[in-house]
Amino acid sequence: MLSLSVKAQQTIMEHSKTTGYAPVNGLKMYYETYGSGDLPLVLIHGGGSTIETTFGNILPKLAAFSPIIAVELQAHGRTGDRDAPESFQQDADDVAALLRHLKVRKANVLGFSDGGCTTMQLAGRHPELVNRIVVVASNYTRAGMIDGFFEMMDDASLDNMPAPLKEHYLKVNPDPKGLQAMFNKDRERRRTFADWPQSDLTRIQAPALIMTGDKDVIKTEHIVEISKLIPKAQLVVLPGVHGALLGEICTAKAGSRQQEITAMLVREFLEGN
Repeated sequence: MLSLSVKAQQTIMEHSKTTGYAPVNGLKMYYETYGSGDLPLVLIHGGGSTIETTFGNILPKLAAFSPIIAVELQAHGRTGDRDAPESFQQDADDVAALLRHLKVRKANVLGFSDGGCTTMQLAGRHPELVNRIVVVASNYTRAGMIDGFFEMMDDASLDNMPAPLKEHYLKVNPDPKGLQAMFNKDRERRRTFADWPQSDLTRIQAPALIMTGDKDVIKTEHIVEISKLIPKAQLVVLPGVHGALLGEICTAKAGSRQQEITAMLVREFLEGN
Protein backbone atom coordinates (compact mmCIF):
# COMPACT_ATOMS: atom_id res chain seq x y z
CA MET A 1 0.00 0.00 0.00
CA LEU A 2 3.01 2.28 0.27
CA SER A 3 2.93 2.55 -3.54
CA LEU A 4 -0.49 4.26 -3.50
CA SER A 5 -0.64 7.92 -4.45
CA VAL A 6 -0.55 10.48 -1.66
CA LYS A 7 -4.16 11.43 -2.42
CA ALA A 8 -5.31 7.80 -2.22
CA GLN A 9 -3.44 7.28 1.05
CA GLN A 10 -5.00 10.40 2.54
CA THR A 11 -8.50 9.34 1.47
CA ILE A 12 -8.13 5.91 3.06
CA MET A 13 -6.69 7.49 6.18
CA GLU A 14 -9.42 10.12 6.60
CA HIS A 15 -12.18 7.51 6.28
CA SER A 16 -10.75 5.61 9.25
CA LYS A 17 -9.98 8.68 11.39
CA THR A 18 -11.52 9.24 14.82
CA THR A 19 -10.68 11.94 17.36
CA GLY A 20 -11.21 12.24 21.08
CA TYR A 21 -10.20 13.64 24.43
CA ALA A 22 -9.23 11.53 27.41
CA PRO A 23 -8.98 12.46 31.10
CA VAL A 24 -5.29 11.83 31.74
CA ASN A 25 -3.54 12.72 35.01
CA GLY A 26 -5.51 15.96 35.34
CA LEU A 27 -5.29 16.80 31.63
CA LYS A 28 -7.86 16.75 28.87
CA MET A 29 -5.62 14.95 26.36
CA TYR A 30 -6.33 15.06 22.62
CA TYR A 31 -5.70 12.06 20.39
CA GLU A 32 -6.48 10.80 16.90
CA THR A 33 -6.79 7.21 15.71
CA TYR A 34 -6.51 5.81 12.19
CA GLY A 35 -7.61 2.26 11.48
CA SER A 36 -7.98 -0.45 14.10
CA GLY A 37 -5.98 -3.39 15.32
CA ASP A 38 -4.36 -5.02 18.31
CA LEU A 39 -0.93 -3.41 17.94
CA PRO A 40 -1.19 0.31 17.08
CA LEU A 41 1.71 2.66 16.36
CA VAL A 42 1.67 5.61 18.75
CA LEU A 43 3.03 8.88 17.31
CA ILE A 44 4.54 11.43 19.72
CA HIS A 45 5.30 14.87 18.25
CA GLY A 46 8.25 17.16 18.85
CA GLY A 47 8.46 20.27 21.02
CA GLY A 48 6.30 23.21 20.03
CA SER A 49 4.40 20.99 17.63
CA THR A 50 1.07 19.39 16.87
CA ILE A 51 0.23 16.07 15.25
CA GLU A 52 0.03 17.83 11.88
CA THR A 53 3.30 19.74 12.05
CA THR A 54 5.44 16.73 12.96
CA PHE A 55 3.60 13.91 11.17
CA GLY A 56 1.31 15.45 8.56
CA ASN A 57 3.48 14.38 5.63
CA ILE A 58 4.40 10.88 6.79
CA LEU A 59 1.21 9.88 8.61
CA PRO A 60 -0.60 8.58 5.49
CA LYS A 61 2.38 6.34 4.72
CA LEU A 62 2.47 4.95 8.25
CA ALA A 63 -1.31 4.50 8.37
CA ALA A 64 -1.07 2.45 5.17
CA PHE A 65 0.41 -0.48 7.13
CA SER A 66 -0.43 0.09 10.80
CA PRO A 67 -3.26 1.36 12.97
CA ILE A 68 -2.23 4.72 14.41
CA ILE A 69 -2.78 6.58 17.67
CA ALA A 70 -1.41 10.12 17.42
CA VAL A 71 -1.28 12.18 20.60
CA GLU A 72 -0.77 15.78 21.66
CA LEU A 73 1.10 16.26 24.92
CA GLN A 74 0.66 18.69 27.81
CA ALA A 75 0.12 22.29 26.63
CA HIS A 76 0.48 21.33 22.97
CA GLY A 77 -2.21 21.83 20.34
CA ARG A 78 -5.62 20.72 21.53
CA THR A 79 -4.46 19.14 24.81
CA GLY A 80 -4.92 21.04 28.05
CA ASP A 81 -2.24 22.23 30.45
CA ARG A 82 -1.55 21.72 34.14
CA ASP A 83 -0.05 24.03 36.75
CA ALA A 84 3.32 22.28 36.58
CA PRO A 85 6.38 22.31 34.33
CA GLU A 86 6.69 19.85 31.49
CA SER A 87 8.88 16.80 31.96
CA PHE A 88 9.65 13.86 29.72
CA GLN A 89 8.87 11.51 32.58
CA GLN A 90 5.43 13.06 33.10
CA ASP A 91 4.74 13.02 29.36
CA ALA A 92 5.60 9.30 29.35
CA ASP A 93 3.21 8.69 32.23
CA ASP A 94 0.51 10.68 30.40
CA VAL A 95 0.88 8.58 27.24
CA ALA A 96 0.78 5.40 29.33
CA ALA A 97 -2.41 6.59 31.03
CA LEU A 98 -3.96 7.36 27.64
CA LEU A 99 -3.16 3.86 26.37
CA ARG A 100 -4.73 2.34 29.45
CA HIS A 101 -7.78 4.59 29.01
CA LEU A 102 -8.10 3.32 25.43
CA LYS A 103 -7.61 -0.26 26.67
CA VAL A 104 -4.49 -0.73 24.54
CA ARG A 105 -2.55 -3.63 26.02
CA LYS A 106 0.62 -3.12 23.98
CA ALA A 107 1.77 -0.66 21.29
CA ASN A 108 4.65 0.32 19.07
CA VAL A 109 5.79 3.90 19.63
CA LEU A 110 7.48 6.45 17.35
CA GLY A 111 8.64 9.74 18.84
CA PHE A 112 10.43 12.70 17.28
CA SER A 113 12.84 15.04 19.08
CA ASP A 114 11.24 15.84 22.47
CA GLY A 115 8.75 13.11 21.60
CA GLY A 116 11.64 10.69 21.20
CA CYS A 117 12.81 11.55 24.71
CA THR A 118 9.28 10.80 25.90
CA THR A 119 9.35 7.52 23.97
CA MET A 120 12.54 6.37 25.69
CA GLN A 121 11.06 7.26 29.09
CA LEU A 122 7.84 5.45 28.21
CA ALA A 123 9.73 2.28 27.25
CA GLY A 124 11.71 2.38 30.48
CA ARG A 125 8.92 3.36 32.87
CA HIS A 126 6.07 1.33 31.35
CA PRO A 127 7.70 -1.65 29.59
CA GLU A 128 4.52 -3.73 29.79
CA LEU A 129 2.84 -1.35 27.32
CA VAL A 130 5.62 -1.17 24.75
CA ASN A 131 6.37 -3.62 21.95
CA ARG A 132 8.93 -1.75 19.82
CA ILE A 133 10.10 1.87 19.70
CA VAL A 134 11.36 4.23 17.02
CA VAL A 135 13.32 7.21 18.37
CA VAL A 136 14.00 10.01 15.89
CA ALA A 137 16.61 12.69 16.68
CA SER A 138 16.55 12.69 20.49
CA ASN A 139 19.14 13.00 23.26
CA TYR A 140 19.74 11.96 26.84
CA THR A 141 22.60 14.32 27.82
CA ARG A 142 23.32 18.01 27.30
CA ALA A 143 26.57 17.15 25.55
CA GLY A 144 24.58 15.31 22.90
CA MET A 145 23.29 18.58 21.44
CA ILE A 146 25.23 20.53 18.82
CA ASP A 147 27.53 23.29 20.05
CA GLY A 148 25.66 26.51 20.76
CA PHE A 149 22.27 24.85 21.25
CA PHE A 150 21.78 25.92 24.85
CA GLU A 151 22.96 29.46 24.14
CA MET A 152 20.33 29.56 21.40
CA MET A 153 17.68 28.41 23.86
CA ASP A 154 18.70 31.13 26.32
CA ASP A 155 18.01 33.72 23.62
CA ALA A 156 14.86 32.08 22.24
CA SER A 157 11.57 33.99 22.25
CA LEU A 158 8.12 33.47 20.83
CA ASP A 159 9.02 36.03 18.14
CA ASN A 160 11.72 33.76 16.69
CA MET A 161 9.78 30.51 17.08
CA PRO A 162 9.33 28.99 13.58
CA ALA A 163 6.28 30.60 11.98
CA PRO A 164 4.69 27.30 10.76
CA LEU A 165 4.63 25.97 14.33
CA LYS A 166 2.94 29.09 15.65
CA GLU A 167 0.44 29.17 12.78
CA HIS A 168 -0.57 25.53 13.18
CA TYR A 169 -0.91 25.80 16.96
CA LEU A 170 -3.29 28.74 16.55
CA LYS A 171 -5.13 26.89 13.78
CA VAL A 172 -6.13 24.09 16.15
CA ASN A 173 -6.19 26.19 19.35
CA PRO A 174 -6.75 29.91 18.71
CA ASP A 175 -5.45 30.97 22.11
CA PRO A 176 -2.36 33.24 22.08
CA LYS A 177 -1.94 32.77 25.84
CA GLY A 178 -1.85 29.00 25.35
CA LEU A 179 0.77 29.39 22.63
CA GLN A 180 2.92 31.53 24.90
CA ALA A 181 2.54 29.07 27.78
CA MET A 182 3.55 26.14 25.55
CA PHE A 183 6.57 28.06 24.29
CA ASN A 184 7.67 29.03 27.80
CA LYS A 185 7.40 25.48 29.11
CA ASP A 186 9.15 23.91 26.11
CA ARG A 187 11.96 26.46 26.28
CA GLU A 188 12.45 26.01 30.01
CA ARG A 189 12.51 22.22 29.76
CA ARG A 190 15.19 22.37 27.10
CA ARG A 191 17.16 25.23 28.66
CA THR A 192 17.42 23.41 32.00
CA PHE A 193 17.79 19.89 30.59
CA ALA A 194 19.65 17.65 33.07
CA ASP A 195 21.54 14.56 31.95
CA TRP A 196 19.74 11.27 32.41
CA PRO A 197 21.55 8.34 34.03
CA GLN A 198 22.63 5.75 31.47
CA SER A 199 20.36 3.30 33.28
CA ASP A 200 17.36 5.14 31.77
CA LEU A 201 18.50 3.69 28.43
CA THR A 202 20.06 0.39 29.44
CA ARG A 203 16.82 -0.65 31.18
CA ILE A 204 14.89 -0.44 27.89
CA GLN A 205 14.13 -3.99 26.79
CA ALA A 206 11.98 -3.24 23.75
CA PRO A 207 13.67 -3.50 20.35
CA ALA A 208 14.52 0.03 19.22
CA LEU A 209 15.17 1.75 15.91
CA ILE A 210 17.25 4.89 16.45
CA MET A 211 17.07 7.35 13.55
CA THR A 212 18.58 10.76 12.80
CA GLY A 213 19.70 13.09 10.06
CA ASP A 214 23.41 13.55 9.42
CA LYS A 215 23.05 17.33 9.91
CA ASP A 216 20.73 17.17 12.90
CA VAL A 217 20.75 19.26 16.10
CA ILE A 218 21.77 16.05 17.89
CA LYS A 219 25.40 15.09 17.38
CA THR A 220 25.72 11.94 15.29
CA GLU A 221 28.13 10.42 17.79
CA HIS A 222 25.51 10.89 20.50
CA ILE A 223 22.92 9.02 18.44
CA VAL A 224 25.45 6.22 17.97
CA GLU A 225 25.97 6.17 21.75
CA ILE A 226 22.22 5.85 22.35
CA SER A 227 22.04 2.98 19.87
CA LYS A 228 24.76 1.17 21.83
CA LEU A 229 23.25 1.81 25.27
CA ILE A 230 19.78 0.49 24.43
CA PRO A 231 20.33 -3.29 24.40
CA LYS A 232 18.24 -4.22 21.34
CA ALA A 233 18.80 -1.14 19.18
CA GLN A 234 19.43 -0.63 15.49
CA LEU A 235 20.75 2.61 13.97
CA VAL A 236 19.79 4.53 10.82
CA VAL A 237 21.42 7.80 9.73
CA LEU A 238 19.86 9.50 6.70
CA PRO A 239 20.96 12.68 4.96
CA GLY A 240 19.24 15.82 6.18
CA VAL A 241 18.50 18.22 9.00
CA HIS A 242 16.24 17.89 12.06
CA GLY A 243 12.96 16.28 11.05
CA ALA A 244 13.62 16.02 7.32
CA LEU A 245 13.33 12.23 7.34
CA LEU A 246 9.75 12.57 8.63
CA GLY A 247 8.80 15.49 6.39
CA GLU A 248 8.37 17.71 9.48
CA ILE A 249 6.73 20.95 8.44
CA CYS A 250 9.74 23.23 8.97
CA THR A 251 12.26 21.04 7.14
CA ALA A 252 10.30 19.06 4.53
CA LYS A 253 11.64 19.36 0.99
CA ALA A 254 9.30 19.45 -1.98
CA GLY A 255 9.63 16.27 -4.04
CA SER A 256 11.70 14.46 -1.43
CA ARG A 257 11.06 10.74 -1.00
CA GLN A 258 12.63 10.62 2.46
CA GLN A 259 9.26 10.11 4.15
CA GLU A 260 8.64 7.10 1.93
CA ILE A 261 12.09 5.67 2.75
CA THR A 262 11.54 6.28 6.47
CA ALA A 263 8.10 4.64 6.38
CA MET A 264 9.55 1.59 4.62
CA LEU A 265 12.34 1.30 7.20
CA VAL A 266 9.88 1.68 10.06
CA ARG A 267 7.58 -0.94 8.56
CA GLU A 268 10.36 -3.48 8.17
CA PHE A 269 11.52 -2.83 11.74
CA LEU A 270 8.05 -3.13 13.26
CA GLU A 271 7.46 -6.35 11.35
CA GLY A 272 10.68 -7.76 12.79
CA ASN A 273 12.68 -7.73 9.57
